[in-house]
Amino acid sequence: MKAGEIRDLSLEEMHQKVSDLKEELFNLRFQHEIGQLEDPQKMKQTKRDIARLKTCIREAALNPITDSE
Repeated sequence: MKAGEIRDLSLEEMHQKVSDLKEELFNLRFQHEIGQLEDPQKMKQTKRDIARLKTCIREAALNPITDSE
């Protein structure tokens, strides 16, 4: 995922995506341990996606958008 795509999501969707990716990372680690992981780079990419999402969540928390015009 790219940061621009992430910023288009709502805060709730970002939190849900983080949960999904953490579950996926758990499964990837499990596959790695039992020797069934076909693409080791998938773990690295998943970790980076989680970090990007957490960064965008933090940015949204620090800079709340106000619609008062």
